Amino acid sequence: MTLAAVPLEVFTELARTRPLPEATAALRAALHARRMLLVKSLLVRFEQRRALLAPEVGRRFERDWALLERAERSDPAAVRDVVDYPMIGAWLTETLAAPEGPAFERHLAYLGGVAVAAAVRAGCQVGGTLTQPSGSLVLPGLGVLHCPSGSARLSGRGGLLRITDGAGGSEVILLRPTARGEPGTRRPVGSEPGWSALRTLPGSTVALDDLDPYRVPRRGIGPAALPAADRPHSDHRPWARRWHEAHTLLQATDPGRAAETSAVLRAVVPLVSPVGDAGITMSATLRSSPGAVLTQLPADASELAESLVHESHHTKLAALHEFVPLYRPGGGTLHRVAWRLDARPVPAVLQGAYAHLALTDLWWRARTGPVTPDAWRRKATQQFETYREQVGEALSILLESDELTFAGREFVQEMSRHHASLGVATRNPG
Repeated sequence: MTLAAVPLEVFTELARTRPLPEATAALRAALHARRMLLVKSLLVRFEQRRALLAPEVGRRFERDWALLERAERSDPAAVRDVVDYPMIGAWLTETLAAPEGPAFERHLAYLGGVAVAAAVRAGCQVGGTLTQPSGSLVLPGLGVLHCPSGSARLSGRGGLLRITDGAGGSEVILLRPTARGEPGTRRPVGSEPGWSALRTLPGSTVALDDLDPYRVPRRGIGPAALPAADRPHSDHRPWARRWHEAHTLLQATDPGRAAETSAVLRAVVPLVSPVGDAGITMSATLRSSPGAVLTQLPADASELAESLVHESHHTKLAALHEFVPLYRPGGGTLHRVAWRLDARPVPAVLQGAYAHLALTDLWWRARTGPVTPDAWRRKATQQFETYREQVGEALSILLESDELTFAGREFVQEMSRHHASLGVATRNPG
């Protein structure tokens, strides 16, 4: 695509890191187009390799795919919401990269939970038995049902779905959500354990996802290879409290950015925090699962607010690049930037500069806003000067690079104009 694929106002506001509902909608469309390309690639690979799969694996995939199609015919928007859930992107990426044989077949089983979650959201009629070799039925964005028997019985219509372990050890009833984007209402039936529901963070539809097996790569996150925090080691209460405090700060500083953060993000994934670790909180966004922030529990609300803005801008830039390529593939030049110890290629410099420009904008507003809390304002004063200098150095690298496309150069030039406007004493935040 070319620069003409995105309206000038949207392109400009994205370069300035400023929130704009039209931009959020356009980026969601780009992410969905990318996700559907992966879904179709999975179907193509299955059809090409059908004869090499175990017969029961092939039959299971076909049943799961048929249920997904039936849900899509019932409510396309609801199924789109399920398919676009971040961890489904990670699953598709791993599945498409898996070698032939048991690994590929094991990944295919996850499709059953995707199809059931879509059926819950769409409220379509469901029946039959679902094979679950892993012993757990994972419903992306909803929760996990323990199925020690290796199968789950499904029965539902009219917006209500009952799922029971094949041996009757666990059961849950799921109701169709009343509004798009809301998680399904979960109502466990009976006294047997086995159902674990995802919890949402206060005042939002963002899930605290500490259940999905694809939420963190097997190699972990960052230099320390941090694994995901599993229940019960991911207490919802401190996360809910910190989320509420962080959004209160963002709302006071920049209401539009607070709203954008909730709209862009779908999940927060807790990472393990080693006992006694007093270092910098690790956070990340994976290209395979945009819309999910992977992070340790931050020390305070300002740190989480900073992480949410930083990581949401990684998602925004990745989605824009799907619409309008900003750099050419294959460039091998490495550059030093202030926020990393290792030298970075141009795409990573652009990603870092963009996220840090958003933080520079945030801290500018925090230090000049009329209702900014004193502690937040003091931190903003320190952070603003540091980030403004660091971003300026990175922008100089990008402006001199020949690895950007025409649209990429236009984007960086607009970033530079916005960067220059921050810190002008007479400027009012707006």
